[in-house]
Amino acid sequence: MADLTETRVAAAARINTAVAHPARVYDYLLGGKDNFAADRTAAEELVKLSPGTREGVRAHRAFLRRAVRHLADSGVSQFLDIGTGIPTQGNTHEIAQEIDPRARVVYVDNDPIVLVHGRALLTGTGTTTVIEADLRRPEEILSHPEVLAVIDFTRPVAVILAGVLHFVADEEDPYATVEHIKAAMPAGSRLLLSHITLDFAPRLREEDFAKPYDNSTAPMVPRTHAAVVRFFEGWHVVDPGVVEVVKWRPDHREHQEHIPGGGHAWAYGGVAIKP
Repeated sequence: MADLTETRVAAAARINTAVAHPARVYDYLLGGKDNFAADRTAAEELVKLSPGTREGVRAHRAFLRRAVRHLADSGVSQFLDIGTGIPTQGNTHEIAQEIDPRARVVYVDNDPIVLVHGRALLTGTGTTTVIEADLRRPEEILSHPEVLAVIDFTRPVAVILAGVLHFVADEEDPYATVEHIKAAMPAGSRLLLSHITLDFAPRLREEDFAKPYDNSTAPMVPRTHAAVVRFFEGWHVVDPGVVEVVKWRPDHREHQEHIPGGGHAWAYGGVAIKP
């Protein structure tokens, strides 16, 4: 308990409440309470640009749940969830371990508040852990002692990059980062990826869409369908391919978000297998 308390105190001391962070903006849009004024301001600016932002974010989250369920049903039992965000309902470990109680999950995020809440949520869960690290430094993730204690890289791993790569600027070479991670995975591993796009909003300029994140800890970089597909190069993309998240294996048993005006979720998603 002392170690957990010390972790919370140390992490909380590094949280800059004056600067919006993607994890906390996302939390606010999902109806969470772990956010601050700067996060709420950025989120509301996004809503002004697209009135269906909240519904789109929930549709994005529903895609993640369906895709994780698909992976667990397919026999995958190890999950490396990078850019996980603040814990909410339907987390990766909850879905995977409901199907396979032996499933092993590592959460990774660069926001200290995620570490605080994640450690509290996962106390006593031996096959699940959370670490603070940055996607832009993949080797630090892959060699992290807590990652190596949970994930066996000689067996297939599901790498989850859901809603995180659009916070990596082109000059930071997100493709090289993803290739670094893919190269470390054994055959049979999976890549679950989703990414924001403006393909469904041709009249909206990228600089206007990205403006709410100008003063945040990371930029917002929407990418085209072709640019998103490129992240999967060399791996076999499973049906139905890289599609709008609401169209990826929709489960009619679950609630489907209605996006105002017949709009779109503004995100692509897909799953691929390493040959």
